[in-house]
Amino acid sequence: MRIAIIGAGVTGAAVAYELSALGGLDISLFEAGEPGQGSTRAALGVWMGVVSQKTGGRGWRLRRASLERLETLVPELERLTGKTLSVNRQGLVLLQFDPQEEERWRQLQRRRQDQGYSLEYWSRETLLSHCPQAQDPQVVGAVYSPQDRQVNPLAFTQALLQGAEARGVKLYLKTPVLSLSKPGAPLGLTLEDVNVSPYFDAVILCGGLGVNPLIVPAADPLRLRPVLGQALEIELERTLGLPDFQPVLTAQDIHLVPLGERRYWLGATVEPETEDPDPTSLTALWERACEFYPALAQGRILRAWSGLRPRPAGESAPVIRPLQGYPRVLLATGHYRNGVFLALGTALEVRDWLESQMA
Repeated sequence: MRIAIIGAGVTGAAVAYELSALGGLDISLFEAGEPGQGSTRAALGVWMGVVSQKTGGRGWRLRRASLERLETLVPELERLTGKTLSVNRQGLVLLQFDPQEEERWRQLQRRRQDQGYSLEYWSRETLLSHCPQAQDPQVVGAVYSPQDRQVNPLAFTQALLQGAEARGVKLYLKTPVLSLSKPGAPLGLTLEDVNVSPYFDAVILCGGLGVNPLIVPAADPLRLRPVLGQALEIELERTLGLPDFQPVLTAQDIHLVPLGERRYWLGATVEPETEDPDPTSLTALWERACEFYPALAQGRILRAWSGLRPRPAGESAPVIRPLQGYPRVLLATGHYRNGVFLALGTALEVRDWLESQMA
Protein backbone atom coordinates (compact mmCIF):
# COMPACT_ATOMS: atom_id res chain seq x y z
CA MET A 1 0.00 0.00 0.00
CA ARG A 2 1.53 3.32 -1.11
CA ILE A 3 1.11 6.25 1.30
CA ALA A 4 1.95 9.92 0.71
CA ILE A 5 2.37 12.35 3.60
CA ILE A 6 2.46 16.04 2.68
CA GLY A 7 4.32 18.34 5.05
CA ALA A 8 7.44 17.67 7.14
CA GLY A 9 6.64 19.81 10.14
CA VAL A 10 6.25 18.15 13.50
CA THR A 11 2.84 16.65 12.64
CA GLY A 12 3.97 15.19 9.33
CA ALA A 13 7.13 13.87 10.97
CA ALA A 14 5.14 12.23 13.78
CA VAL A 15 2.69 10.70 11.30
CA ALA A 16 5.55 9.34 9.20
CA TYR A 17 7.20 7.83 12.25
CA GLU A 18 4.06 6.14 13.60
CA LEU A 19 3.03 4.77 10.20
CA SER A 20 6.54 3.41 9.63
CA ALA A 21 5.85 0.89 12.40
CA LEU A 22 3.03 -0.68 10.37
CA GLY A 23 3.82 -3.48 7.98
CA GLY A 24 3.12 -3.52 4.26
CA LEU A 25 3.40 0.22 3.65
CA ASP A 26 5.50 2.12 1.12
CA ILE A 27 5.61 5.63 2.65
CA SER A 28 6.77 8.83 0.96
CA LEU A 29 6.90 12.18 2.74
CA PHE A 30 6.90 15.35 0.62
CA GLU A 31 8.00 18.78 1.89
CA ALA A 32 8.08 21.96 -0.20
CA GLY A 33 11.02 23.41 1.73
CA GLU A 34 13.11 22.29 4.68
CA PRO A 35 11.63 20.30 7.60
CA GLY A 36 10.00 22.26 10.38
CA GLN A 37 10.27 25.67 8.75
CA GLY A 38 6.55 26.45 8.74
CA SER A 39 4.39 26.62 11.86
CA THR A 40 6.77 24.30 13.74
CA ARG A 41 9.40 27.02 13.52
CA ALA A 42 7.07 29.41 15.35
CA ALA A 43 6.46 27.03 18.25
CA LEU A 44 8.13 26.88 21.66
CA GLY A 45 7.30 23.22 22.25
CA VAL A 46 5.21 23.76 25.39
CA TRP A 47 2.86 20.89 26.26
CA MET A 48 -0.23 22.12 28.13
CA GLY A 49 -2.14 18.89 28.65
CA VAL A 50 -2.79 18.19 32.31
CA VAL A 51 -3.19 21.91 32.98
CA SER A 52 -5.74 22.25 30.16
CA GLN A 53 -9.36 22.66 31.22
CA LYS A 54 -10.35 19.96 28.73
CA THR A 55 -11.37 16.87 30.68
CA GLY A 56 -13.22 14.74 28.12
CA GLY A 57 -14.02 14.26 24.47
CA ARG A 58 -11.56 14.48 21.62
CA GLY A 59 -9.67 17.40 23.16
CA TRP A 60 -8.64 15.43 26.24
CA ARG A 61 -8.20 12.17 24.30
CA LEU A 62 -5.57 13.76 22.05
CA ARG A 63 -3.82 15.40 24.98
CA ARG A 64 -3.69 12.24 27.03
CA ALA A 65 -2.48 10.18 24.07
CA SER A 66 0.31 12.67 23.39
CA LEU A 67 1.43 12.76 27.02
CA GLU A 68 1.52 8.98 27.27
CA ARG A 69 3.21 8.45 23.92
CA LEU A 70 6.03 10.88 24.69
CA GLU A 71 7.22 8.70 27.56
CA THR A 72 7.73 5.69 25.29
CA LEU A 73 8.70 7.62 22.18
CA VAL A 74 11.74 9.45 23.54
CA PRO A 75 13.73 6.30 24.40
CA GLU A 76 12.69 4.77 21.06
CA LEU A 77 14.01 7.75 19.11
CA GLU A 78 17.19 7.92 21.15
CA ARG A 79 17.91 4.26 20.36
CA LEU A 80 17.18 4.74 16.66
CA THR A 81 19.05 8.01 16.16
CA GLY A 82 21.83 7.73 18.73
CA LYS A 83 20.99 11.26 19.89
CA THR A 84 19.76 12.51 23.25
CA LEU A 85 16.48 14.41 23.11
CA SER A 86 16.11 17.33 25.49
CA VAL A 87 12.78 17.16 27.37
CA ASN A 88 12.01 19.56 30.21
CA ARG A 89 10.42 17.29 32.82
CA GLN A 90 10.17 19.93 35.55
CA GLY A 91 6.61 20.73 34.62
CA LEU A 92 4.69 23.91 34.00
CA VAL A 93 3.73 26.75 36.34
CA LEU A 94 0.66 28.76 35.33
CA LEU A 95 0.50 32.11 37.13
CA GLN A 96 -2.86 33.14 38.58
CA PHE A 97 -4.21 36.68 38.76
CA ASP A 98 -7.83 36.16 39.91
CA PRO A 99 -8.50 34.69 43.37
CA GLN A 100 -12.02 33.80 42.21
CA GLU A 101 -10.53 31.19 39.88
CA GLU A 102 -9.16 29.00 42.68
CA GLU A 103 -12.25 26.82 43.04
CA ARG A 104 -12.31 26.08 39.30
CA TRP A 105 -8.72 24.88 39.51
CA ARG A 106 -9.48 22.87 42.63
CA GLN A 107 -12.21 21.08 40.66
CA LEU A 108 -9.79 20.33 37.85
CA GLN A 109 -7.25 19.14 40.40
CA ARG A 110 -9.76 16.56 41.70
CA ARG A 111 -10.66 15.47 38.18
CA ARG A 112 -7.05 15.01 37.19
CA GLN A 113 -6.40 12.97 40.32
CA ASP A 114 -9.19 10.62 39.24
CA GLN A 115 -7.55 10.41 35.80
CA GLY A 116 -4.16 9.56 37.30
CA TYR A 117 -2.49 12.97 37.00
CA SER A 118 -1.25 15.53 39.48
CA LEU A 119 -2.03 19.24 39.77
CA GLU A 120 -1.14 21.55 42.62
CA TYR A 121 -2.69 24.91 43.47
CA TRP A 122 -0.07 27.19 45.02
CA SER A 123 -0.62 30.25 47.15
CA ARG A 124 1.46 33.32 46.34
CA GLU A 125 3.83 32.42 49.18
CA THR A 126 4.32 28.89 47.85
CA LEU A 127 4.86 30.21 44.34
CA LEU A 128 7.57 32.62 45.49
CA SER A 129 9.30 29.90 47.46
CA HIS A 130 9.58 27.79 44.29
CA CYS A 131 9.79 30.53 41.65
CA PRO A 132 11.09 33.73 43.26
CA GLN A 133 11.43 35.32 39.80
CA ALA A 134 7.60 35.72 39.61
CA GLN A 135 7.48 39.10 41.36
CA ASP A 136 4.46 40.71 39.70
CA PRO A 137 2.38 42.07 42.63
CA GLN A 138 -0.83 41.20 40.76
CA VAL A 139 -0.05 37.47 40.90
CA VAL A 140 -2.14 35.75 43.60
CA GLY A 141 -0.79 32.22 43.17
CA ALA A 142 -0.16 29.55 40.59
CA VAL A 143 -1.18 26.16 39.28
CA TYR A 144 1.71 23.70 39.05
CA SER A 145 1.46 20.83 36.57
CA PRO A 146 4.43 18.50 37.13
CA GLN A 147 3.52 16.12 34.29
CA ASP A 148 3.35 18.66 31.48
CA ARG A 149 6.45 18.90 29.31
CA GLN A 150 8.45 21.01 26.85
CA VAL A 151 10.59 19.91 23.92
CA ASN A 152 12.69 21.72 21.31
CA PRO A 153 10.33 21.71 18.28
CA LEU A 154 12.96 21.55 15.54
CA ALA A 155 15.15 18.97 17.28
CA PHE A 156 12.06 16.87 18.02
CA THR A 157 10.94 17.07 14.39
CA GLN A 158 14.39 16.13 13.11
CA ALA A 159 14.53 13.13 15.46
CA LEU A 160 11.11 11.92 14.27
CA LEU A 161 12.18 12.26 10.63
CA GLN A 162 15.48 10.51 11.23
CA GLY A 163 13.66 7.69 13.03
CA ALA A 164 11.08 7.42 10.25
CA GLU A 165 13.78 7.32 7.58
CA ALA A 166 15.64 4.63 9.53
CA ARG A 167 12.43 2.58 9.37
CA GLY A 168 12.06 2.94 5.61
CA VAL A 169 10.18 6.19 4.97
CA LYS A 170 11.38 8.00 1.84
CA LEU A 171 11.85 11.76 2.33
CA TYR A 172 11.43 14.17 -0.58
CA LEU A 173 12.54 17.61 0.61
CA LYS A 174 12.19 20.79 -1.44
CA THR A 175 9.53 18.92 -3.40
CA PRO A 176 6.28 20.88 -3.61
CA VAL A 177 3.00 19.08 -4.17
CA LEU A 178 1.09 21.29 -6.59
CA SER A 179 -2.31 19.60 -6.63
CA LEU A 180 -4.40 16.52 -5.99
CA SER A 181 -6.11 14.59 -8.73
CA LYS A 182 -9.78 15.39 -9.28
CA PRO A 183 -12.36 13.61 -7.11
CA GLY A 184 -13.27 10.24 -8.60
CA ALA A 185 -10.01 9.93 -10.55
CA PRO A 186 -7.15 7.64 -9.44
CA LEU A 187 -5.59 9.22 -6.35
CA GLY A 188 -2.54 11.09 -7.56
CA LEU A 189 -0.36 14.10 -6.87
CA THR A 190 1.13 16.68 -9.20
CA LEU A 191 4.80 16.87 -8.19
CA GLU A 192 7.72 19.01 -9.27
CA ASP A 193 10.76 17.26 -10.76
CA VAL A 194 10.55 13.97 -8.86
CA ASN A 195 11.21 10.62 -10.44
CA VAL A 196 8.54 8.80 -8.47
CA SER A 197 5.13 7.42 -9.37
CA PRO A 198 2.54 10.08 -8.44
CA TYR A 199 -0.23 7.59 -7.62
CA PHE A 200 -0.97 6.52 -4.05
CA ASP A 201 -3.48 4.46 -2.12
CA ALA A 202 -3.86 7.09 0.62
CA VAL A 203 -2.68 10.67 1.18
CA ILE A 204 -2.26 12.43 4.55
CA LEU A 205 -2.33 16.25 4.44
CA CYS A 206 -0.21 17.60 7.31
CA GLY A 207 1.21 20.72 5.70
CA GLY A 208 -0.32 23.45 7.87
CA LEU A 209 -1.08 26.54 5.78
CA GLY A 210 0.39 24.73 2.79
CA VAL A 211 -2.73 22.56 2.72
CA ASN A 212 -4.90 25.49 1.56
CA PRO A 213 -3.86 25.38 -2.13
CA LEU A 214 -4.67 21.65 -2.30
CA ILE A 215 -8.29 22.10 -1.19
CA VAL A 216 -10.99 23.12 -3.64
CA PRO A 217 -13.32 25.36 -1.58
CA ALA A 218 -16.36 24.18 -3.54
CA ALA A 219 -15.65 20.60 -2.46
CA ASP A 220 -14.48 21.16 1.13
CA PRO A 221 -15.15 24.26 3.25
CA LEU A 222 -11.94 24.08 5.29
CA ARG A 223 -9.71 27.12 5.18
CA LEU A 224 -6.74 27.57 7.48
CA ARG A 225 -6.14 31.13 8.65
CA PRO A 226 -2.63 32.38 9.49
CA VAL A 227 -2.10 33.52 13.06
CA LEU A 228 1.25 35.00 13.96
CA GLY A 229 3.46 33.73 16.75
CA GLN A 230 6.38 35.86 17.93
CA ALA A 231 9.30 34.92 20.16
CA LEU A 232 12.54 36.15 21.67
CA GLU A 233 15.63 34.34 22.86
CA ILE A 234 17.15 36.01 25.92
CA GLU A 235 20.43 35.57 27.76
CA LEU A 236 20.83 36.59 31.41
CA GLU A 237 23.85 37.03 33.64
CA ARG A 238 22.37 34.56 36.12
CA THR A 239 19.66 31.91 36.10
CA LEU A 240 16.16 33.09 36.95
CA GLY A 241 14.83 31.69 40.19
CA LEU A 242 16.20 28.46 41.65
CA PRO A 243 18.89 26.81 39.50
CA ASP A 244 17.63 23.31 40.31
CA PHE A 245 13.96 24.09 39.53
CA GLN A 246 13.44 25.46 36.03
CA PRO A 247 9.89 24.70 34.85
CA VAL A 248 8.12 26.46 32.00
CA LEU A 249 6.29 29.54 33.34
CA THR A 250 3.12 30.75 31.67
CA ALA A 251 1.21 33.97 32.38
CA GLN A 252 -1.64 35.36 30.31
CA ASP A 253 -0.63 33.19 27.32
CA ILE A 254 3.00 34.34 27.45
CA HIS A 255 5.43 31.43 27.84
CA LEU A 256 8.88 31.62 29.44
CA VAL A 257 10.89 28.53 28.51
CA PRO A 258 14.23 27.76 30.19
CA LEU A 259 16.91 26.45 27.81
CA GLY A 260 19.83 26.10 30.22
CA GLU A 261 23.05 28.14 30.35
CA ARG A 262 21.04 31.22 31.45
CA ARG A 263 19.10 31.36 28.18
CA TYR A 264 15.32 31.53 27.80
CA TRP A 265 12.69 31.62 25.09
CA LEU A 266 9.84 34.08 25.50
CA GLY A 267 6.87 33.84 23.18
CA ALA A 268 3.17 34.27 22.56
CA THR A 269 0.54 34.01 19.86
CA VAL A 270 -0.32 37.45 18.51
CA GLU A 271 -3.99 38.26 17.93
CA PRO A 272 -5.87 39.24 15.84
CA GLU A 273 -4.96 37.17 12.80
CA THR A 274 -2.08 38.70 10.89
CA GLU A 275 0.78 37.56 8.70
CA ASP A 276 3.12 40.51 9.28
CA PRO A 277 5.28 40.81 12.41
CA ASP A 278 4.48 43.97 14.35
CA PRO A 279 7.47 45.38 16.27
CA THR A 280 5.09 47.05 18.74
CA SER A 281 3.55 43.67 19.60
CA LEU A 282 7.00 42.22 20.24
CA THR A 283 7.87 45.20 22.44
CA ALA A 284 4.60 44.77 24.34
CA LEU A 285 5.38 41.06 24.82
CA TRP A 286 8.80 41.90 26.27
CA GLU A 287 7.47 44.66 28.54
CA ARG A 288 4.63 42.51 29.91
CA ALA A 289 7.00 39.62 30.58
CA CYS A 290 9.31 41.97 32.49
CA GLU A 291 6.34 42.88 34.70
CA PHE A 292 5.81 39.20 35.47
CA TYR A 293 9.53 38.52 36.01
CA PRO A 294 11.38 41.83 36.68
CA ALA A 295 14.82 40.21 36.51
CA LEU A 296 14.24 39.62 32.79
CA ALA A 297 14.79 43.33 32.18
CA GLN A 298 18.49 42.77 32.79
CA GLY A 299 18.66 40.26 29.97
CA ARG A 300 20.14 40.58 26.51
CA ILE A 301 17.97 39.74 23.50
CA LEU A 302 19.91 37.34 21.28
CA ARG A 303 17.34 37.05 18.50
CA ALA A 304 13.70 37.52 17.59
CA TRP A 305 11.65 35.42 15.21
CA SER A 306 8.09 34.81 14.14
CA GLY A 307 6.02 32.25 12.26
CA LEU A 308 2.48 31.56 11.16
CA ARG A 309 0.22 29.05 12.89
CA PRO A 310 -2.73 27.49 11.04
CA ARG A 311 -6.10 28.16 12.66
CA PRO A 312 -9.15 26.41 11.17
CA ALA A 313 -12.06 28.64 10.23
CA GLY A 314 -15.43 27.19 11.14
CA GLU A 315 -14.30 24.03 12.93
CA SER A 316 -12.31 23.12 15.99
CA ALA A 317 -8.55 22.59 16.03
CA PRO A 318 -6.99 20.30 15.02
CA VAL A 319 -8.73 19.05 11.88
CA ILE A 320 -8.46 15.26 11.60
CA ARG A 321 -10.96 13.95 9.05
CA PRO A 322 -11.21 12.83 5.42
CA LEU A 323 -11.15 15.55 2.79
CA GLN A 324 -14.61 15.85 1.33
CA GLY A 325 -14.82 14.04 -2.00
CA TYR A 326 -11.67 12.03 -1.25
CA PRO A 327 -12.35 9.05 1.03
CA ARG A 328 -8.65 8.13 1.11
CA VAL A 329 -7.25 11.62 1.70
CA LEU A 330 -7.03 12.48 5.38
CA LEU A 331 -6.62 15.98 6.79
CA ALA A 332 -4.31 16.07 9.82
CA THR A 333 -3.66 19.77 10.17
CA GLY A 334 -4.82 23.06 11.67
CA HIS A 335 -3.37 22.58 15.15
CA TYR A 336 -3.19 26.34 15.81
CA ARG A 337 -1.31 26.75 19.15
CA ASN A 338 -0.85 23.07 19.96
CA GLY A 339 0.98 21.58 17.00
CA VAL A 340 4.04 20.25 18.80
CA PHE A 341 2.01 18.95 21.73
CA LEU A 342 -0.82 17.30 19.79
CA ALA A 343 1.34 15.95 16.95
CA LEU A 344 1.75 12.61 18.72
CA GLY A 345 -1.95 12.15 19.49
CA THR A 346 -2.76 13.18 15.92
CA ALA A 347 -0.30 10.64 14.51
CA LEU A 348 -1.95 7.86 16.52
CA GLU A 349 -5.38 8.90 15.19
CA VAL A 350 -3.99 8.81 11.64
CA ARG A 351 -2.55 5.35 12.27
CA ASP A 352 -5.92 4.09 13.50
CA TRP A 353 -7.66 5.57 10.44
CA LEU A 354 -5.19 3.98 8.06
CA GLU A 355 -5.50 0.59 9.75
CA SER A 356 -9.27 0.82 9.26
CA GLN A 357 -8.67 1.53 5.56
CA MET A 358 -6.38 -1.49 5.31
CA ALA A 359 -8.80 -3.85 7.06
